[in-house]
Amino acid sequence: MAKTTSTPIATSKPSKLARKPAAKGVDPVKKEVAQNEEVVEDKVAAVVTPKSKLDGLDEKGEITIEKKLIALYSLQQVDSQVDKIRIIRGELPLEVQDLEDEIAGLETRVDNYIQETLAMEKSITDKKNAIKDALALIKKYEDQQMNVRNNREYDSLTKEIEYQNLEIQLSEKRIKEYQAGLELKKEEINTFQKLLQDRKNDLEIKRNELDDIIAETEKEEQDLIKNSEENRQYIEDRLLTAYTRIRKNARNGLAVVQIERDACGGCFNKIPPQHQLDIRMHKKIIVCEYCGRILVDDGIVNAMD
Repeated sequence: MAKTTSTPIATSKPSKLARKPAAKGVDPVKKEVAQNEEVVEDKVAAVVTPKSKLDGLDEKGEITIEKKLIALYSLQQVDSQVDKIRIIRGELPLEVQDLEDEIAGLETRVDNYIQETLAMEKSITDKKNAIKDALALIKKYEDQQMNVRNNREYDSLTKEIEYQNLEIQLSEKRIKEYQAGLELKKEEINTFQKLLQDRKNDLEIKRNELDDIIAETEKEEQDLIKNSEENRQYIEDRLLTAYTRIRKNARNGLAVVQIERDACGGCFNKIPPQHQLDIRMHKKIIVCEYCGRILVDDGIVNAMD
């Protein structure tokens, strides 16, 4: 007779409540309430998870390409508004900077001329003192001539007197030259000081105009910059670097453009249908093959409204 083996009956796995004996003195009502709270927490978690997708996160908790495109387009719109505000200011900031540089140069030039005039005045004083010394020596040599003992001493003193007279003539010539140069420097100082004052007046007017414009647009600009920073947090550094580079190279400052009539909104070159389909899928960031700008479709634009 064949030996039959009996299959053991699988026992059911005890539940958590069965494995964990109830502690003595635990109220069954409180225990049931705790279980109900766990069920409620699980339901809340199930509701919160889909909300993260609405915020632009995928199943892995990463920012979706669509959210990045929306952030890039929003950033472009904000930066364009900031550009318009700065265009309103026009060339005033550059004019103010140019005037400040010109004033600094004029002040340096005037200071140099003043130093040169002081040096000339000192040279004139030195030459006048040299004339006084020469006259004193001439008088001394003339007194010595009255007491010479031979012709050789007399001739030597005469030569010294002639030499001192030549020194006096040379000093007088130098004094005239320094005085003429001093007059020219003083005239130039007066001219540049008047010009300097005119430039300071112009600078004050330009600064007041610029301050008025800044005061009118400062709050709006600060709000736009704050909005720009909020959009930047959804964009990784690599994309921000590319966005900044494209904006810098583009003449109109547009790095993210919308497709208009099947063409790039930046360079207006036609976009192939396959590329348009890829752009509408929002699965990857696509740039124009002609100008390198980032392309978005109506779906991204409408998502901002």
